[in-house]
Amino acid sequence: MLVSAAVCPHPPLLVPAMAGEAAGELDAVRAACAEAVRAVLGGLAAGGTLIVVGGGPDTRRYGPGAYATLRPYGLDWTSPEHPRGAPPGEPLPLSLTIGRWLLEGRLLEGRDAATEARYQAVASDAPTADCLPLGRDLAASSDRVSLLVMGDGSACRSEKAPGYLDQRAAPYDAAVARALEEADAAALAALDPGLSREVRAAGRAAWQVLAGAAGEGAFRGAVLAEEAPYGVGYLVASWSATAESATAESATAGPAEAGSLRGQG
Repeated sequence: MLVSAAVCPHPPLLVPAMAGEAAGELDAVRAACAEAVRAVLGGLAAGGTLIVVGGGPDTRRYGPGAYATLRPYGLDWTSPEHPRGAPPGEPLPLSLTIGRWLLEGRLLEGRDAATEARYQAVASDAPTADCLPLGRDLAASSDRVSLLVMGDGSACRSEKAPGYLDQRAAPYDAAVARALEEADAAALAALDPGLSREVRAAGRAAWQVLAGAAGEGAFRGAVLAEEAPYGVGYLVASWSATAESATAESATAGPAEAGSLRGQG
């Protein structure tokens, strides 16, 4: 069952070495991401599975030989530095790469969270009907599951934004922020893939995986950052299961039943 989640954006500029002199412009977002990740790792102190979820070309799970790299974006950074396998595995998509960067170097009781995490991509254009069951399956894969959900908001918040200005973009991001603040899985599940595509919201599919994983559970939500410094919405949030949710889930749903829960808050 899902016990906690962190929601973070995945721009390459989140990495200070990528941003250079402009790194300070994302200091608040970076700090919020660190807070959200600390919270989700803290929830794993009692054991459990950490899964990093983010958009990619295809829906698939990456194996232990996969590695994160920012070389395509001009930074000589790879994690792990010496990928396993001969030949080594394939690179993670950008969303999962930034997720691994957030986890890099953060230890949990002597464990390397970045290495032990599972990495799951969801096709960026996946329909809602595919995202929700994937989330349910991830939540049912362990007694205690925590998600690090990587996804940018709209990219049409200003005339200089990657997608130029779209008046629908700011209300779209505000609705997502409200759903994250209220831990409203039903609102995330109701996001329109067509509108999301038009305002270039890269996180829609991953957020709907979170909705499916949350199922009918009760969560406390908090938005830690809500900014759009480059005309792109960057949302950072933290979810944690309430005591009532944990008790109800353990009493009424085994792994098979948990996999059938609907993505509603």
